[in-house]
Amino acid sequence: MLLTDRPLRLGTRGSPLALAQARMTARALIDVHGWAEDAIRIVTVQTSGDRIQDRALADIGGKALWTKELDRALVAGEIDFAVHSMKDVETLRPDAFRIAAILPRADVRDRLIGADSFDALPPAPLIGTSSPRRAAQVSRMRPDATITLFRGNVATRLGKLAAGEVHATLLAAAGLDRLDQGDIGVAISLDMMLPAPSQGAVGIEALTDNGPVLAALAAINDTNSFDCVMMERMLLRGLNGTCHSPIAALARVEGDGLFLRAEIISPDGQETVREEARMSRGDYAAAECVGQKLLDRASPALRALFGG
Repeated sequence: MLLTDRPLRLGTRGSPLALAQARMTARALIDVHGWAEDAIRIVTVQTSGDRIQDRALADIGGKALWTKELDRALVAGEIDFAVHSMKDVETLRPDAFRIAAILPRADVRDRLIGADSFDALPPAPLIGTSSPRRAAQVSRMRPDATITLFRGNVATRLGKLAAGEVHATLLAAAGLDRLDQGDIGVAISLDMMLPAPSQGAVGIEALTDNGPVLAALAAINDTNSFDCVMMERMLLRGLNGTCHSPIAALARVEGDGLFLRAEIISPDGQETVREEARMSRGDYAAAECVGQKLLDRASPALRALFGG
């Protein structure tokens, strides 16, 4: 059943990874609904986050740099829905938009590229990353490391590494897998590096009042992935987390409920506060409570990163 007499327009960023995720989304919809191959048209929207590559996201507007242009295109009727890497979507979203579906989540781990392990890095290594969470976790494991800003798409970062600008970098395993580069680097265990909230998850968003599109997207929603990602996002809400804040979290299905692990880390890696809890699906208050417990146990300096 087609929703319109024209192709549905799927908005996406223009990076190779974003386009790969858009094609995944289009394929899932075409397959589940039995639509023709041309039923969905991918529309590339350039975002501020793609244009500005020389500064940390936290310094130029945070995660909204990945979403605001796609939001504008949705409101203007230029696209019917948008695809996002969920870890790039700000925690508090306007009521006009709804996360309608999350595809089956991929590998949530990080991959270390440039060395076989953190111990194998040379003394005082130079590590490239734009993630406060990765920077803090690396500093915890290798206090002698120097962290340098490393932005750009996967190819750009790998090019900088190949040019010898740094000794190593870290990238999400899911992104590398989706770009058919899953053989690059070494996967880091979750006990060593808990991922960013929502890492490895692709979400599709539409206007809240667009019932037909929301219904069509519901058919490709992976319930387990959706429930876990939403729980991690509610943890962020409890923390008042921003791009400045080193936060790691992962929810997993366990029996009839979910098991949530989370940690906040000082930028120098010297302080880590961890919490874990089992909770019912959809118990967002419980996830927020985990965030509040982390803040309650943090030092004043660490709490200050979260506005406390």
